[in-house]
Amino acid sequence: MLAEITRLKTEARQRGEDIIDFGMGNPDQPTPDFIVKKMIEATQKGQNHRYSASKGIKKLRYAISDWYKRRYDVTIDPDQEAVVTIGSKEGISHLALAIFGLGDNVLVPTPTYSIHTYAVVIANADVISVPLTSEQDFLEAAKEAYNRTWPRPKALLINFPHNPTTACVDQGFFEKVVKFAKENEVMVIHDLAYADIAFDGYKAPSFLATPGAKDVGVEVFTLSKSYNMPGWRVGFVCGNRQMVQALTHLKGYLDYGMFQPIQIASIIALNQGDDVAKEISELYRVRRDVLVEGLNRIGWHVEKPKATMFLWAQIPEKFRAMGSIEFSKLMLKEAKVAITPGIGFGMEGNGHVRFALVENEHRTRQAIRGIKGVIS
Repeated sequence: MLAEITRLKTEARQRGEDIIDFGMGNPDQPTPDFIVKKMIEATQKGQNHRYSASKGIKKLRYAISDWYKRRYDVTIDPDQEAVVTIGSKEGISHLALAIFGLGDNVLVPTPTYSIHTYAVVIANADVISVPLTSEQDFLEAAKEAYNRTWPRPKALLINFPHNPTTACVDQGFFEKVVKFAKENEVMVIHDLAYADIAFDGYKAPSFLATPGAKDVGVEVFTLSKSYNMPGWRVGFVCGNRQMVQALTHLKGYLDYGMFQPIQIASIIALNQGDDVAKEISELYRVRRDVLVEGLNRIGWHVEKPKATMFLWAQIPEKFRAMGSIEFSKLMLKEAKVAITPGIGFGMEGNGHVRFALVENEHRTRQAIRGIKGVIS
């Protein structure tokens, strides 16, 4: 499905068409200079060319611990409760391999980012879908799914602020999650990829800042969005010791860790990048406002998301029966705008499309003019 949209987009560009691409959530800005310079400096030292540590070098794990303390007042043991991963996707998928297996059931939102579903599938466990929509309380839906499933689900995999729906929660939500997990002996995996991309005074809470969270689960973070480092592939998993150590042991067999200069530069990003993260968030806020206000002006009524680098937009009513794939094809063909069909994130997403805020304001306004010609 998504491959077809990508193929059509590629073919259009090969014909010389100017396609404005809101499809993939791939940050378009360069990594900040101070991070790049540290990478270059570290690369010039021969001792950094050797095998590294699969769990991440010690100074990086200490930087992660300091980041959690500074941001959320959470204490992380850098030796027992933190492991560096090759991006968040690797961390989530290898954690799933480490703790799930045949016969295990895992509660996963739908719609959701694909690795949340396929990490479970790759581990040969079964996905128990929990609707994440505005019509139903997500945690209540998770409890219902838990109670009707046998064997009882082993874990709950969540992601807030959420990709693709942009749904946000408060700390009270995580308190309820911890209570549910303890009462039912359920592990929790929380993906906090969009921790810093939040707007209008909203601050995304950390699952680990909840009392008792480390008893039941872990949190995953990536430097990709906060510091414009998507291609560097740096993330980490922190929290419950048993879960972190299971992932650490698996990674000990699979890899020697990422190139050490990347890890050294990541220390600088975490220690000195708070202002950079705020600037990046502000960039996305400006783009969000241009896109949302423009769409509303031409009659496509959408609400401003409080967080993430996405807009999750319900398909205009007169096109809704087409479904998200055919509507996305229409946008590509007639408006010269590439968007992601919501069905690619699960059946519940079929009435929506996702815009990634990866085009500048000028290109976004150009896209709005193209869309207006189609939906008006």
